[in-house]
Amino acid sequence: MITNFETNKVYFAQGLSSPVFENAADSLVSAFHDSHVNWAKIPSTHSPQHIWVRDYMPVQVSRNRFIQFRYEPDYLMESPEYKPDVHGLLNQLGIDVTCSTINLDGGNIISCGDKVIMTDKIFQENRQYSHSRLIEELTELLDAEPVLIPWDIYEEYGHADGMVRYVGEGRVLLNNYCDFDKALRKKLLAALSPYFNVTELHYGTFSDMSWAYLNFLHVGHQIFIPMTDDKLGEIAFRQIAESYPNCHCHPVQNCKSIVSEGGALNCSTWNTLTEIVV
Repeated sequence: MITNFETNKVYFAQGLSSPVFENAADSLVSAFHDSHVNWAKIPSTHSPQHIWVRDYMPVQVSRNRFIQFRYEPDYLMESPEYKPDVHGLLNQLGIDVTCSTINLDGGNIISCGDKVIMTDKIFQENRQYSHSRLIEELTELLDAEPVLIPWDIYEEYGHADGMVRYVGEGRVLLNNYCDFDKALRKKLLAALSPYFNVTELHYGTFSDMSWAYLNFLHVGHQIFIPMTDDKLGEIAFRQIAESYPNCHCHPVQNCKSIVSEGGALNCSTWNTLTEIVV
C-alpha cells in the first residue's frame, strides 16, 4: 500500500472553509504554504457535514489503483446528510476506482506498506462475511496483511487513526493508553508487537483530547499536528516530533472546532501520491 511518506498532495472538503471551521482551515492552509505542500479542495463538498473526507474517499493502494469501500457506518445510519455523492466528485477529480462491497471507513485504515492496521470493528460492520473471508478479501484488495487491534469501545467510530500511527521501518506510535487504560494497552501491545516495534506516548495523566494529537496529518516528510486549548498540546507535540526525527512537524492552531465534532486533521484530509516524487 501507499504510505503517508509516499504521498505528495492533500485534499480537504470545501465545507472545512465554512464559518464554523474557517479558523482551523486558514491555519492549515497557512501551514501548507509554509511547508510547500500541494493542496486542493474536493468539489461538491460544500456542507460542513462533509468535512470527514478520510472516511469516504478511496484508499490508494498503488500509484494508479484506488479502492472505494462502502461507506455505511453504523453511527451514520440516521444521518445521510454526512454522505456526499462520492462517485460524482470522483468523476470531477478524474479518479477511477475499484469498488468493494466491504463496509470500511478510511479512518480505520493505517497503511504500513506491506501491512495495514485496523480495529476489529470491521467484523461488526461486515456480518455478511465470515472472518476468514473478510481478511482474505481485504488482503487481496489492499495488497497488505491486515493487523487487527481491539476496538476502543469508548470511541463509537471504531477508527484506528486516533489509536496508532505508522512511524516507518517497522515502527508504530501508540496513544498514551499507559496513562488511563492499562487493560486496553496490554491488548494493543499483544496485537501489535508481533509485527512492529511500538513506541508509546506518555503524558502522565488522562486527557479526552489525547487521541486528537495522534490524529495528525502526515504527508511526505511533513506532519501537521492539531492544537487545541488542552494543556497537554505542547507535550504531545514534542513527543510526536521526537518519534518522527526525519519529518518536519508543524503545530496547526485553532483546531478545537474540528476536534469538538469528533475528528481531527487526519480525519478531515485525504492525501495521495499524484506524481512521482523526485
